[in-house]
Amino acid sequence: MVNAVGRLASKDQVVRRHVGQLDDVPVGYVELLADIKQRIRSAQVRAARAANTELLRLYWSVGYDILTRQEHEGWGAGVVRRLSTDLSREFPGQSGWSRSNLLYMRRVAQVWATEEEFVQHGAGQLPWGHIMVLLDRLKTREDRDWYAARALDEGWKRSVLEHFIKVRLKDQLGAAPTNFATALDSPDSELAQQLVKDPYVFEHLAYLERVDERGVEQALMDRLQDTLTEFGRGMAFVGRQVRFAVTDRKGRTDELVPDLLLYHIPQSRYVVVELKVDDFTPGYLGQLAAYVGVVDAELRDPNRQAPTIGVLLCTGKNEAVVRYTLANMSAALGVADYEGLPADARGAVPPAQELEAVVADELARHRDLYDADAEARQ
Repeated sequence: MVNAVGRLASKDQVVRRHVGQLDDVPVGYVELLADIKQRIRSAQVRAARAANTELLRLYWSVGYDILTRQEHEGWGAGVVRRLSTDLSREFPGQSGWSRSNLLYMRRVAQVWATEEEFVQHGAGQLPWGHIMVLLDRLKTREDRDWYAARALDEGWKRSVLEHFIKVRLKDQLGAAPTNFATALDSPDSELAQQLVKDPYVFEHLAYLERVDERGVEQALMDRLQDTLTEFGRGMAFVGRQVRFAVTDRKGRTDELVPDLLLYHIPQSRYVVVELKVDDFTPGYLGQLAAYVGVVDAELRDPNRQAPTIGVLLCTGKNEAVVRYTLANMSAALGVADYEGLPADARGAVPPAQELEAVVADELARHRDLYDADAEARQ
């Protein structure tokens, strides 16, 4: 392994860069300056969130008024168009009063019956564009609340929210078959289970030209941010093809080289990822177990870090075979499918027998056409 050592500027250099060429900086000034800057940034974030929440409260109230008048006083759909015209004329600098936006406000009031429900369940603290995605892409209040809370907690951008809805993150989390319940103590096993999902969807593999393990690895590294986003919040990249030299008592040395090594910061846990471009076979888990063992022995600090887990990613699996194999493994392992490879990645070159059959069919078809043409000429 190669350790990366960064060069850190001295405190004096930091002071001179940020507060000028001062020779009489008092003791503790640097710490005070950093603390005040952090407080200012936090206040700015809170102010922005508060302003956004107040705007959304307004939107909910407008939507509620429209909904109530239409349901109880018989107002028709045309009133929304008229209201849009009048509000846009009164507030020409604001873009939120279009007819479509007013209809979104009405839908918000339909989904969240009270203003407090809207705010307390997370949606009322998200940007308006996120809420439009929740309304358009999801059908139930439960799903909308779940994705809203997750987006708020993890700071998802709108595109990330759309991606996770598209790949059904709510259904995938914790769905991968694992042996965590037997290999890890509770509640650590439950925490580890939430780190894996099934399937993983790497959309950036769709244009891969070379479909082999190294090609897939390289594509994942080329779009590392997208890859880590799919692995989940708090996952950091440690290395690719990290090499561990293992020597036994007789002096024999072998190398163990896991494909990807990640680290989950919130759980203080290494995650070993092994990639395969074909379906699951039991032997793959033995290989992954060795990688988990060497990472546990060489890198993990048992006093500060949770046990290492391994995740095998393959293009398909028989779940019954997976579970039988996992039952006999002591290392903490999980198995998941991954998607995103080009549609013709698997089976792109048919077997020789299939090619021969296609050629024979084409020859027969052309022969029939020739015979029919000859008969027509006669």
